[in-house]
Amino acid sequence: MSSTVDLAKLHIDDFKPQQDAEFEMQAADRVVVLRLAKVEPAGNSGRPGGAFSLLFVGPKGAWLPQAIYPVRHPALGVIEIFLVPIGPLGDGNGYQAIFT
Repeated sequence: MSSTVDLAKLHIDDFKPQQDAEFEMQAADRVVVLRLAKVEPAGNSGRPGGAFSLLFVGPKGAWLPQAIYPVRHPALGVIEIFLVPIGPLGDGNGYQAIFT
């Protein structure tokens, strides 16, 4: 994957238009397609624009461990995101990223 986006420059408004869009997460042995299911504010953290949470849905099956993964989206580029498995979400495995 190419160079990554500076996380400090990302805001909730960068992700709101991408809700329901597909992202490609590079796992150790494969690319996993994730759908951005929910974008929510997460309080005032001192971060410009405030903290926010992203909920992704991946395919059912084996869970990927919490880790930093490169995630690609055509409009946003490659973002190194710390994703945490949160349990079943919709029709797949749920993963959450929180930007504080």
